[in-house]
Amino acid sequence: MSKKLQNIKAIQQMLDGSHKFQSKKTTGFSDAKSQAEKSKKREVGEIWEEIDPITGTVTIIEQREGFRIRRSKNSEVMQEVRDYIRSFPNCQKESCTCVKPNHLDEKMRKANGMCFDCTIEFEHELKKQGKFNEYARDKMRKNALSWLEQAEQEVEMLKNVYTQATTAVVNSDGMTENIDAHMTPEEFAEKVEKSFAEYKENFLKKLNGETDETDTIEDKA
Repeated sequence: MSKKLQNIKAIQQMLDGSHKFQSKKTTGFSDAKSQAEKSKKREVGEIWEEIDPITGTVTIIEQREGFRIRRSKNSEVMQEVRDYIRSFPNCQKESCTCVKPNHLDEKMRKANGMCFDCTIEFEHELKKQGKFNEYARDKMRKNALSWLEQAEQEVEMLKNVYTQATTAVVNSDGMTENIDAHMTPEEFAEKVEKSFAEYKENFLKKLNGETDETDTIEDKA
């Protein structure tokens, strides 16, 4: 399973309350529970749930010294999701010492879900096992494909911008007319799509190592 799918699975587990980091045990109340049972004496630090019999809203309650704290279960779960996303999910929790992340840690988190030190340790282990070159090639390929996907989105944006730039609203009735331009939006879109399709084909050939010396010379010409 890819790291991205693992992260999506972890977030889904948080939303349904089955994630391994959600270690707090709670006690739920059914609609049949009496008000007396709900308000019974609790120990300091005890946490439980109460369900509104009308709305079905789940409230998490924590007993403190002399008072109780109430919070929505949904808000607590979403906070855990936000904390998880901001964390370093792929670090080795037993050995990771990242307490105050710096800009290098944040950069590595976005790249592979680990802090800087854990990334160095991980890649060092791959080198010892003779797997680093394969790992580096795979990472470069994924980055290249991600960039290509972003470029495709930018092509669509470029087409939309050109269409809007060559159309003006006139008169108070909201009628529109095309501004005089060298190409219509349809002609521009066709040209951009054709150029990008050729670029994408060459890009993927190079990425997959399918180019030969002739291709390289023609590309440089």
